[in-house]
Amino acid sequence: MDPDPTAAAVTEPAAPGPWGPPPPPPAARPPVRRLLAPLGTLAGVAAAFAYVGTVDPNEPGHYPVCPLLRFTGIYCPGCGGLRSAHAVVHGDLGAALGANALAVVGYGVFAVVMVLWLIRAARGRSMRLAIAPVWWWGIGAVLVLFTLVRNLPFGAALAP
Repeated sequence: MDPDPTAAAVTEPAAPGPWGPPPPPPAARPPVRRLLAPLGTLAGVAAAFAYVGTVDPNEPGHYPVCPLLRFTGIYCPGCGGLRSAHAVVHGDLGAALGANALAVVGYGVFAVVMVLWLIRAARGRSMRLAIAPVWWWGIGAVLVLFTLVRNLPFGAALAP
């Protein structure tokens, strides 16, 4: 006898896998809980900037000297970063750029990423930064080039 084409197909429930049934989807987290990580990160960075803004890195004895500068006389890409942060806290963008222009760019990139993270967290979406290896190589090349230029006579304007 042929099966009736008008009859509804009966499907059996899917058998559980070797580890049991799949877990239920995660429940939506409340907004305050979603914002804890970005706001905590922002609070930590704000506290660090407040400290550097209060304790002047231009006065000797407050912070350790860069070991690369101390032992070789070469400015690393981070040399002048604390003085740059101090100037940013006090609203002196010219002095910040003079101390470490690359650090000022980094502060701007950090601010943009923080705003995106806060917006995504408020909307209940996760924040995941996946940077391709070519970008990491590009960042490394920029750091090496910045270090090289700031230590040569014609790049003295980039030295702290």
